[in-house]
Amino acid sequence: MNVLKVNIAASAGIAMGRAGLYKPAVRKIAENTVGTNEIPQEIEYFKASVSAAEHQLQELSEANPIFGAHLEMVKDITLHEAVIFKISKSGMNAQKAVYEACEELITIFDSMDDEYMKERAADIKDIRERLLNNLGGEQYTAMEFVEDTILIAGDLTPSDTAALDLNKIKGIITRDGGATSHVVILAKSLSLPAMVGVKEIMEEVQEEDYLILDGYNGEILINPDDETLEKYRQLLKEHLEEDTIRRQEEGLPSITVDGKEIHLFANVGSTEDVKKAMSFQIDGIGLYRSEFLYLSSTHLPTEEEQFMAYKEAAVLCGKEITIRTLDIGGDKTLPYLPMEKEENPFLGWRAIRISLEEKDLFKTQLRAILRASAYGKIRIMLPMIISLEELLKAKEILRECMGELTEEGIAYDTAIRTGVMIETPASVLCAEELAAEADFFSIGTNDLTQYLLAVDRGNAKIAKLYNSFHPAVLRSIRMVAQAAHRHGIEAGMCGEFAGNEKATKLLIGLGLDELSMTPAKLAEIKYNLRRISYKEAIGLADEVCKLGTIEEVMNILI
Repeated sequence: MNVLKVNIAASAGIAMGRAGLYKPAVRKIAENTVGTNEIPQEIEYFKASVSAAEHQLQELSEANPIFGAHLEMVKDITLHEAVIFKISKSGMNAQKAVYEACEELITIFDSMDDEYMKERAADIKDIRERLLNNLGGEQYTAMEFVEDTILIAGDLTPSDTAALDLNKIKGIITRDGGATSHVVILAKSLSLPAMVGVKEIMEEVQEEDYLILDGYNGEILINPDDETLEKYRQLLKEHLEEDTIRRQEEGLPSITVDGKEIHLFANVGSTEDVKKAMSFQIDGIGLYRSEFLYLSSTHLPTEEEQFMAYKEAAVLCGKEITIRTLDIGGDKTLPYLPMEKEENPFLGWRAIRISLEEKDLFKTQLRAILRASAYGKIRIMLPMIISLEELLKAKEILRECMGELTEEGIAYDTAIRTGVMIETPASVLCAEELAAEADFFSIGTNDLTQYLLAVDRGNAKIAKLYNSFHPAVLRSIRMVAQAAHRHGIEAGMCGEFAGNEKATKLLIGLGLDELSMTPAKLAEIKYNLRRISYKEAIGLADEVCKLGTIEEVMNILI
């Protein structure tokens, strides 16, 4: 028996079955140029492929919201303009123009360090393949596998996964991809165990090898012995029974055994994500990443474009939705917004710093959010705040926008709430002053942990030092929550740590009122939350905050 240890057990669970290897066909792109008289016809070919893609994606989106996001992208006029420009100005044939225009967008997303944004390159690749298939008259064909297959692939696009016979697939392992890839989203939505980023999988596993995929311990067992097989059969039975109980509690309130209510929210990046998240019967959206609108466009989104997106998200949500203002810079850059190369972009011109300096850009977004607030319960969240001055300046600009809309007779929520994303050491230490002016706090543990510990989580050599259970991080969370409560505002968390099942009891004890996470973690966190004593959680937090090492913290949590 051979055992592979895996870093990204992206969808927890246990799966057992034979390995089935997926080998996609290699795409060949026509390189010929077209003459001036052929350009109109090539443009028509492209438009026809778009029209066909729209019909295909409309049907697919009814079963899987992922394709709703693809439908929005394939309709994007900026993509159309880029392709048509390459045909008309460079003489490219329609296939080549589609390939090149999409490749430029893919390069932008691939260059980002933010995992969520990096994975959006897969969206563009899938759209490109669909358009190219339509141009070539090709169709997606279902992959054939036997019963109880563990699918092994280099990578899978959303269209690949949509073509899977999920009655036969018991688990998925890919060589590429991260924790926010569509493979993971699909797998979690179907409670299908999955592991991604397993670099050696294609070399270590052969067709028909018998595999056990252990998503709880991050292990792949290749050709296990009989004793191991029996052990995992029993574990699988127990986990299936637990999952059934969790699903039965999805519609119940998120409240501790002694009556403390904790609001559960979801983190999303698009209107389609909102639709999917709200199916979990939660309290709303705790983080709507507005930068996705900017990153998926080749121009600065207009006020009207943003308004329509925020309005749709608010209506789909039907409950409270928190829109984070533009958070670019660092690993996320825009091709149409000039940014100087920086030695350390994560400590440079980014997030609220860009918004306050590029006032027109900021006002366009704020006006759009305000207009959308007439159609739902919207909160505004400001990222990367380090001082009271920044918060006051942002609120001043917001008031300007309110005044303009009032003069123009445009409706908006006059009592819209503005909060601060606590993600810098400065905002932790200035939490008292910020709480006096903010309407709520939401702790972004991804960046806060990185900045507090001076650890680049993208650096594999020191990544092990990145740990939100570090005493400095835990004490900071408590400090922020206490400052918030002294001023009568909520303290929440929207970082990955909020969805860590080992941390739930501790986070509640530290004083958090809200937890916002990836939708896939909501059922498990709610299930755990409903079995926690708030009184015990406070005692646990008191004890943990006296400890000096991560090891001591983990020992007390086990």
